[in-house]
Amino acid sequence: MAGGSPPFIARHTDQLFKTAQLESVKAWIGDPAHGALPLHARVQRAIRQLILDGALDAGRPLPASRALAGSLGVSRDTVEAAYGQLHAEGFIERRVGSGSFVSERAQRLTGGATARRGGSGRHEAPRLSQRGSALFHGGGVRDFLAPSAFAPGVPETRSFPLQTWERLQRQVLKEHGTQALLHSPPQGMEALRGAIADYLNLERGARATPERVLVLTSSQQALTLCANVLLDPGDRLFIEDPAYHGARKAFEAAGLQGVPVPVDADGLRADLLRRAAARPGESARAVFLTPSHQFPTGATLALDRRLAIIEWAREHQGWIIEDDYDSEFHYAGKPTACLQGLDPQERTLYIGTFTKSLFPGLRIAYMLLPPALVAPMTVARTLMDGHSAPIPQLTLARFIEGGHFGAHVRHLRAVYAERRDVLARLLRQHLAGVLEPRVPAGGLQMPCLFVRDLPEREALDAARRAGIDLLGLSALYATSRRQAGFLMGFAAHAPYELDAAVRKLAQVLRTLDRPRAR
Repeated sequence: MAGGSPPFIARHTDQLFKTAQLESVKAWIGDPAHGALPLHARVQRAIRQLILDGALDAGRPLPASRALAGSLGVSRDTVEAAYGQLHAEGFIERRVGSGSFVSERAQRLTGGATARRGGSGRHEAPRLSQRGSALFHGGGVRDFLAPSAFAPGVPETRSFPLQTWERLQRQVLKEHGTQALLHSPPQGMEALRGAIADYLNLERGARATPERVLVLTSSQQALTLCANVLLDPGDRLFIEDPAYHGARKAFEAAGLQGVPVPVDADGLRADLLRRAAARPGESARAVFLTPSHQFPTGATLALDRRLAIIEWAREHQGWIIEDDYDSEFHYAGKPTACLQGLDPQERTLYIGTFTKSLFPGLRIAYMLLPPALVAPMTVARTLMDGHSAPIPQLTLARFIEGGHFGAHVRHLRAVYAERRDVLARLLRQHLAGVLEPRVPAGGLQMPCLFVRDLPEREALDAARRAGIDLLGLSALYATSRRQAGFLMGFAAHAPYELDAAVRKLAQVLRTLDRPRAR
């Protein structure tokens, strides 16, 4: 027996606890997974689990604390503390002069436990709602948690001015004190909304005021709000083809019917919206766009098409959802103004985020809304997460107002342009005849098409096993006109890291292609 307990104590314990039950408690206590818990908590939870599993029936006497302590090799105080907690939670009753017993109340919790598991110990799959099932089977949106080679959409964070950020955050705490620990208004802190409005007016040609800005935690949250506030299940929505997978999944989860519209070198085919609108039952109530840098092709939406989409929205009282996800990073000439600034009818909802321009852990995004939508969107947001944390908002406001955001973006723009060119050169050097890079005018990733027939799914899996994260292009298409290849992120990797990763990818693809070449 553990701790060398006397035989009479062990026999007394075994009369009340079967050997299997005692061993179960010992195993639970000794499990490394429970090692962070205090010893009395481990004893208490082990006995509680026996009760919940139905292994200890209601009314069953428990061993005396001294006897159980001896069998387990722990102090009597430890067992007393465990029994005391079990009694406080209602799992056991303690009778003076008689001992401790499994509570009759616990029978309501444990009745039928074995039957519910079918006696096998296996848990049945939960019954989900139709919406829950669609969300689960849709697979969600995968974030690239670490900047492994070629993960798209991941910015460079190693050069972020942390000391400046820390200094500004200290200023916020000194000025606001404990007020900064309270809830933020659901629309966002006024200082940040003002800073965002000024930035959008100056840099993106928007028509913004602080009253029209809604601060959020992510662009994905913005897309979910648009899908649920503007449209009803079954409504149709025009969406680029190929398109950002997070947008398509947000719209599908809301029960919307996405109508794919092809993209060419000048962006979304706006003429097809008007053609569809002319046919009964084929129009839509909204259109989703990434006009600055189309995801994933990198195309910029031409001016005539922008104006045509604005006219479509005016004629049909449709909504334009403009996702301007990485417009700060344009490498050839000046970036085009956002579509929202061209829309006099105020049918455009503009989505932006600081995840790409600063760092993913910041979790601050925003929408610039038509005035009539500010209140509905803000109220709807309160049902999601209530508000964004005040301290990062106030720190970011100072970061923007002090010119640090602009300086950081200008620095990264030069860094990313160099890395884009390095990646294109390396691909042509080591993967010519396998991948054709489509060098984008902006953004953090480069679409690369297969030159010859390769199994995209197998290539993605093989690359992942080699430590390389790629996003396949085929899955971004909704129609059969899909093109196979990769979307390759370059922003988070120095030239020497890109060189090593391209060489490794070349080995992976050559190995994959060799049996097919015979």
